[in-house]
Amino acid sequence: MGYDIERFVGYVNEGLLCSICRDVLEDPLQAPCEHAFCTACIHGWLVHHSNCPEDRQMIDVSLLRPLYRYMKNDLNRLQLHCKNREYGCGMVCSLESIDRHERECEYSQIPCSNAGCTVQIERRNLDGHLAVCEYRSRECPNGCGYTILSAEDTQHNCVAELRTELELLRSEMICRVEEAKHEMESRLDSQRRHMVQKESILQNEIEELKSQMSRMMSDVRSLMAAERQHRQELEQAELEKREL
Repeated sequence: MGYDIERFVGYVNEGLLCSICRDVLEDPLQAPCEHAFCTACIHGWLVHHSNCPEDRQMIDVSLLRPLYRYMKNDLNRLQLHCKNREYGCGMVCSLESIDRHERECEYSQIPCSNAGCTVQIERRNLDGHLAVCEYRSRECPNGCGYTILSAEDTQHNCVAELRTELELLRSEMICRVEEAKHEMESRLDSQRRHMVQKESILQNEIEELKSQMSRMMSDVRSLMAAERQHRQELEQAELEKREL
């Protein structure tokens, strides 16, 4: 849908009106036959039709193009009233800047920022409303630190709230202790398995060293026996030499 033509100040050229809604073009697109439409209007039209609503020439979404620059400039220069005119805003500005103004307009109806409040109020009156809103929150004046809504003032009990908070902290602490306990047990089990594995490796190495030492002792005994044999042979040879 386009901009309501009643909002505009002065004459609006016929070529700047949407051929479907007959209001001033909003986010305009132009067909090859040069008829212009609001984007929302022409897209909705083409869901059920395949021709131009003005001259019935065949058109497709892919053939739509942005408005000619000179027409876009003429459109942006049009002057119109703020949509909040009925609430008291007297601003008149160009179509090019109307969106920016309306986003910041003091007369815009905006929702209360307090959770649970459904009031719609003018932006300029928001601070005053927040000061008295029944859904506004504040810290307990008695010093318990609890945040309360004004509507809950009569039901708020510092002792009960602190007891509830204490129970929550106690439950949280128990959970943390249990988690720490499980984590420590898991670590101990992991270390125990590692040490058992290490012990097994060391035991295997000891057995291998014992086997190597046994072989060495056997070799030493063999060498000593060979040495005695060799010495006896030398002594026998020495005796024979003397006899000769």
